[in-house]
Amino acid sequence: MKRLIIYGLAIVLVFSFAASCKKKPKEVPPAPPQTIEQPPVEKVEPPKVQEPQLTEEEVFLQKSLDQINREKPLASIYFDYDSAVIRGDAKPVLDTDAAWLKKFATAKVLVEGHCDERGTEEYNLALGEKRAKAAQDYLLSLGISPDRIKIISYGKSQPINPGHDESAWQMNRRAQFLIIEK
Repeated sequence: MKRLIIYGLAIVLVFSFAASCKKKPKEVPPAPPQTIEQPPVEKVEPPKVQEPQLTEEEVFLQKSLDQINREKPLASIYFDYDSAVIRGDAKPVLDTDAAWLKKFATAKVLVEGHCDERGTEEYNLALGEKRAKAAQDYLLSLGISPDRIKIISYGKSQPINPGHDESAWQMNRRAQFLIIEK
């Protein structure tokens, strides 16, 4: 009987050992939570309101005469001593001024004739007028309408450079332009 108990015990041990060696089922990690796919949301940009583009003429018309004259769209020309003849270096300046006047066809201009301090007031007033007239005539020859150009002479009363030497006098012998109407 001893043998029987030993065999029985041996069988129980073998079965216990076999049961303990049995493969355990693998633990499967839990599946990640299912996300519900949503359709991609398109970012809808609000429509860009494009500001109206103003033309150059509309911008010009919105400015005041003071603003326009501060910008100096028309350049001054200079004269030799005791002369009202348009110099060679003044012609391209007047050509550019005429192009600007053609571009802004409603603008009217005052041509101011100026002189240096030498000479009498009467003489300089007459010379300033000749200088303004010479500039006006040149612009008229380029096709600018005569009703858009007025002239005035200030003689020596409005020097741009208050000096008393040749460099100051050269700057003061001029015809300059002032926009008087747009």
